Amino acid sequence: MSIDVLLPAALAFIMFSVGLALQGADFHRVFARPRALLIGLLGQLVLVPLAALAVVLAFDLPVLLGMGLMVLAACPGGASSGFLTHLARANAALSLSLTVISSLAALLTFPLLVKAVLAAFGEGVFGADGSVLAELPVGRLIGSVLVVTTVPIVAGMLLRRRAPALTARAEPLVARVATLFFAAIVVATFVSHRHTILANLLSVGPATLVLNFVVMGLGYGLVMLAGAERRDAVAVAMECGLQNAGLAIFVAIVLLRQPELAVGAVVYALTMNFGALGLVFVARRREGALAHDAKRVLRLPPGPPTGSRATPPRR
Repeated sequence: MSIDVLLPAALAFIMFSVGLALQGADFHRVFARPRALLIGLLGQLVLVPLAALAVVLAFDLPVLLGMGLMVLAACPGGASSGFLTHLARANAALSLSLTVISSLAALLTFPLLVKAVLAAFGEGVFGADGSVLAELPVGRLIGSVLVVTTVPIVAGMLLRRRAPALTARAEPLVARVATLFFAAIVVATFVSHRHTILANLLSVGPATLVLNFVVMGLGYGLVMLAGAERRDAVAVAMECGLQNAGLAIFVAIVLLRQPELAVGAVVYALTMNFGALGLVFVARRREGALAHDAKRVLRLPPGPPTGSRATPPRR
């Protein structure tokens, strides 16, 4: 069976596992208090491209490598952000809402941003004027959002609602299998692009790491400054840090016929997992520490009533 079939199937199963842990009320809370959602969209659609431009200029990357990183930054969030947000015990409903909305918004914003990149940097390199972006796979992009993300999540939520007892028993096993699938996807990404990654890791790897850490830090910090919950901040950080590298690779190789433009996206597809998994580790550690403190408080013996006197010891 082709990897083109196995990869979407694995992603769909991962999203199904996330859906088992969600309810309709989770999404209602996201839209009832949309502050974190709006900050996440601002981060994904505006701050990530601006941060990519700053990183490209700061590292003085060669033109094609820099353009490739800019094209990547114009892409919507990746499907794995919802799963990693779920692993971090953060607001998965917010992350998934951001993925779907940013993917739909990308139908307008992505061609505009890529055309701006080509006009600013690419005309003298290979004479591209952006007209090939009329061939962007709009149906494929919408289909991938529906098939790989939305449908499996809804299926998981429906199963939880219709069969809560079965879901409670199956969820731990499904979560473990989904984690194995995610690890397999990361390994498969490296293996399939290992020559490109190893050949360019030193030249573009540091820039991709810095970009990943900067956008995740900006997303997290803005949400916390806005007074939202830490769970929301983790979700927005994940959404800003995990990009749809597959779309950037498609545009570079298939539409623009410039394989070197895909290098930044290929390397970022690997390095973005370092920041994301680091955030998962920190968030889970913090969650575990808070749970431990809560248990300690519950185990403390009750003190004397307010205003009461302690009984003096008998002689």
